Amino acid sequence: MNNLKIESWDTPPQGWSQYVENHPEGKLYHLPEWNDVVNRSLGRSARYITLKRADKICGVLPLTEFTSKIFGRFAVSQPFINYGGPLLDDDSLLAPLAEYLAGVRKENDYKHVELRMDRQYETALPVKQHKVTFFMDLPEDPDELMKSFKSKLRSQIKRPIKEEMTAKSGGLDLLDTFYHVFTVNMRELGTPPLPKSFFREILKQFPDLATIVAVFTKSGEAAAASFLIKYRDIVEIPWASSIRKFNRFSPNMLLYWESFRTSIENGGKVFDFGRCSPEGGTYRFKKQWKSREHPLFWYYVLPNGEDLPELNPDNAKFSLAIKTWTKLPLSVTKIVGPQIIKNIP
Repeated sequence: MNNLKIESWDTPPQGWSQYVENHPEGKLYHLPEWNDVVNRSLGRSARYITLKRADKICGVLPLTEFTSKIFGRFAVSQPFINYGGPLLDDDSLLAPLAEYLAGVRKENDYKHVELRMDRQYETALPVKQHKVTFFMDLPEDPDELMKSFKSKLRSQIKRPIKEEMTAKSGGLDLLDTFYHVFTVNMRELGTPPLPKSFFREILKQFPDLATIVAVFTKSGEAAAASFLIKYRDIVEIPWASSIRKFNRFSPNMLLYWESFRTSIENGGKVFDFGRCSPEGGTYRFKKQWKSREHPLFWYYVLPNGEDLPELNPDNAKFSLAIKTWTKLPLSVTKIVGPQIIKNIP
């Protein structure tokens, strides 16, 4: 490791994007264009950390800093989504990177540095395994996928269709529909919503990779909506919501079926259901499809003896705030929520 050089950059250095695109574990969220989206819509700038041997990149890590009056200073790779973490030529590089990040944490007075990874590493870094995702292989023909489901599942997909619900996929033309359903659902969950500008910027930056799917009642009212992001041959559904008053018609079943079908049409080979908490309602919903469970690993660089951070709705400290949020007018949550959530990764 004597010839290893680790550096931090304010802008992506030459070769960054090529390294991400060539790395088998590279995600859309490692690309500078994604950080541009976050910066334009949420005001968060990324640092670009490179590992080099003989001036050749052998690892990269995008790192986004947060400064909050409530939560203090910390950094995350990557915030607001499920993945980030370092991309490395080999796992042995994680140890010197962790040592470098310990210096970054101390120098910037961060409470912690969070690395969101989708696989386990041999490391002494403390880890949180509180979330999982599910993957489902997609055939070339949607009919083949439908036939592979059990009869009960097929009938549940058909139920909203019998109620004359319809599904539509699109982009910016469905942004208002998606955001309405999303904000209603977030308020009911007691969680501040991301700003509409965040989703707009994704659609504008990645018009060929981002898709919105929406389900409507027979009267044309939006009942459910999802936001899909494709990178390589994997289609991820980071955000999916439905409006509670329509639950008896199961719009979520049609929403996910249309999301599968759209993913296949767009060339997807694998469907990523997005993170959820084990054994919860969302977990059981995702498990019912022909999917396989996959654990997620969030590693932390923090002071010795420090507890793992809990900046999430499951923290009991936030229970009163969550209850209060559910009672606020929707118009208020749309204005105030984005100002709060930009400090919660």
